[in-house]
Amino acid sequence: MTQPAGLAEDTRGMVLETMDKLFERDLPPQRQLALDEHEQFPEDLVRRMLSPEVGLHLVFLPEEAGGLGGGARDVCELSERMATVDLGVATAFLSIALGTDPILVAGTEEQRRHWLGRIAEEGLIVAYGVTEPEAGSNVAALRTTAARVPGGNGQIAGYRLNGAKQFITNGGVADLYTILAATPAGPSFFVVERGTPGLSAGKKEQKHGIRASDTAAVLLEDVQVPASHLMGGEEGQGLKQANKVFGYTRLMVGALGLGGGQGALDRALAYARTRIQFGTPLIDKEGYMFKLIVPHWIDLAAARAYLEEIAGRIDAGEADLQIEGSIAKLWATEAGNRAADAAVQALGGYGYTREYLVEKYRRDVRITTIYEGTSEIQQNIIGVYRWKAVVRSRGEFYQEAAARLDELEQENPDVGAGPAAAALRSLNETVLHCNERKSTRHQVVLFTLADLMTQSEVAAALCRKAARLAREGSPQAQLFAAMSRACAKKALAAVQEGGRLCAAGFARAGDQDDLAAAAALLARTGGRGAPAAAGLWEDMEIVANALRTLA
Repeated sequence: MTQPAGLAEDTRGMVLETMDKLFERDLPPQRQLALDEHEQFPEDLVRRMLSPEVGLHLVFLPEEAGGLGGGARDVCELSERMATVDLGVATAFLSIALGTDPILVAGTEEQRRHWLGRIAEEGLIVAYGVTEPEAGSNVAALRTTAARVPGGNGQIAGYRLNGAKQFITNGGVADLYTILAATPAGPSFFVVERGTPGLSAGKKEQKHGIRASDTAAVLLEDVQVPASHLMGGEEGQGLKQANKVFGYTRLMVGALGLGGGQGALDRALAYARTRIQFGTPLIDKEGYMFKLIVPHWIDLAAARAYLEEIAGRIDAGEADLQIEGSIAKLWATEAGNRAADAAVQALGGYGYTREYLVEKYRRDVRITTIYEGTSEIQQNIIGVYRWKAVVRSRGEFYQEAAARLDELEQENPDVGAGPAAAALRSLNETVLHCNERKSTRHQVVLFTLADLMTQSEVAAALCRKAARLAREGSPQAQLFAAMSRACAKKALAAVQEGGRLCAAGFARAGDQDDLAAAAALLARTGGRGAPAAAGLWEDMEIVANALRTLA
């Protein structure tokens, strides 16, 4: 059996401890606030993170290039942990990993040895140059060109790049750029070094959040690079190469959203312990906990379970996980946003001030639903491809997933696998109904289905994690069982409500065929009032009590 990629647990622990100590010393709250206020990129801190003494970037570089050979699980954990402190710095640092991906995925052996070796040894800041002013998330619509520069004997000596890139993290400070440009044979990645004539940074963006990261336009005016800087040595492979890493990079951005939301919620929980209202701390008040803390804590726990599961599959060598990457990003970043918003509310007037930092977390985490593909892009991907998978398999795609949860329910009836299986079966019925009624031609239906698919699949992952912890005898087993039960019940209720919407949203009033089909779907999915939420608040109370005892 092939050994999964990634660091040993003790090595990962040392890396995270190194980062924690560095941030505690060099990025205290006062400096975070100052960087945010002045929109200042902390180059000294990032260079220190890349220094031989610290070497955090070695996590995402292979051992043969001088790195540590970390896997997806390691990078996700580092991303989350970094984002719980400062998402702007985390974005700047992890964008180096993103910029390195085209070299890792597409580079020849010689290119990988040269460029990755330099990044490892010299601690180069890298920028990923794909997004353009007009193309947005549509990378196929790029206008940056790479014209061939002829050499002797009919060979290509190099390429001349012209165009502009927009919203490039590290765009104004990078030592190295991986640029996507259109060659005569199609989109291709090139490596361009800082200082190359014609390469310059454009306007620095004034941003709503992540103001500690450098975001700028990158301008290319007759930038000439040798043919050896074409990644892979073959033109026209750029989109295929970019698609190879979407599952991984969107997982990483999901971890950033998760970390930003968790950091805000941690501060809200700490505040609730000390803030006395009407004679008792806020943490003892049921309404406060049930509305502002517990639901978001559960959603973030579900996000983490799903990220861990998909990262494990990537590290085990599984390919073609782009849809799972989209699910991870959609759920984790939206959950992070909800958590940060709740944290502001949880602190009341103080949450709206800069001093308590949750206001900054709220602004910072907002970007995670936008960069590396907006939530709407993810909804479209999930809705289209999961709908096709269900239809092509004649419903077996989700039926098989539900059957596996049935087995888990038999093994451990306390983790919510039963409601999670019911959610998947109801979802299956809804997807097949929408396909039969041809309502999937409406994007709003696909978006609705994508949300239900995402919530159901993430809830299933939390059930599996809770069952594993129970098998291992973990002291957290009871807490995770309560969280997974609550998450599964909420998923089932959401699917039932979503089924109503999908059944009725495009049913024409007075059309007996439409109305009969809608009524039949509601009957099949339990949409007439099945007790999906039975025991939900008892589960939430278990979680609330556990949070009250956290150190």
